[in-house]
Formats: sequence, C-alpha cells, structure tokens
Amino acid sequence: MTDAPGPLELIERLQRAQNDHDIDAFVTCIAAEYRSEQTVHPDRAFVGREQVRANWSGVFAGVPDFHAELIRSASDGATVWSEWRWTGTKLDGSRLDDRGVTIFGVAHGEVEWGRLYLEPVQEHGGGIEAAVERMRGDDEA
Repeated sequence: MTDAPGPLELIERLQRAQNDHDIDAFVTCIAAEYRSEQTVHPDRAFVGREQVRANWSGVFAGVPDFHAELIRSASDGATVWSEWRWTGTKLDGSRLDDRGVTIFGVAHGEVEWGRLYLEPVQEHGGGIEAAVERMRGDDEA
C-alpha cells in the first residue's frame, strides 16, 4: 500500500505549490511522462515533467504575485475536474486573469495527463449577440 494522495487531495497540493511558488513541490505532483493538451490550442501540447517545470518556473518568475484559486473540483475515480481562476500582476504591470477548467488523470499520486481549458478573461467583446453571430458566420472578423 502507498501513501499516495487521493485525486482531490493531489489537486489541493498542486494549488498549494502554485500559491507558494514552490516549483519543486509543484513538479512532484506531476508524472515524469505527463501528457498535456489544450484542445483549442493544439500546438501547445507537450509531454514531460521537465516541460512543466520550465513552464511554471516562467509563470512564477513573470507573475511574482501569481495566485491560483481552486473554485470547485470533483473526481470520478482517477479523473479530476477542477475549475480555476489564476490571477496576478505580470512584470509589465498588466493583470493576469485566466479562468477555466482542467481535467486531470491521476495515478500513483501523480497527475499523468491533463486537458486544460483556461483562457484570459475578456471583459468587453460585444456580448452574447456577437458570440452567436460569430458562431453563425455573420460576423466581419
């Protein structure tokens, strides 16, 4: 038997590591052969814990007050759905405000794969009518 955390506990550990800006604690939550995909940005897919280390080291350096709010989470066996809000101030003084959902596959106390659906908040953009027009193909963009 192992002392591996359960799926929801693992996500909470991940959040604590993010908020502590503790890259070593963060990557211990990630499997060596972690597979990441962002389905609306397929060119962002990658494999490996070391890429996670590089990515999040960059975030922690570039957003010194980075904060991860875990809004809700639920698990179904080894799959965890999490709703997030990531905020902070970038080095150029602009705000980071990303929100969305992650779906993680967990095994042996580590995140083995992830599908990330997080995007910057768009406060102004034409409202729901503009979004529907875009979906119908009526927009000029």
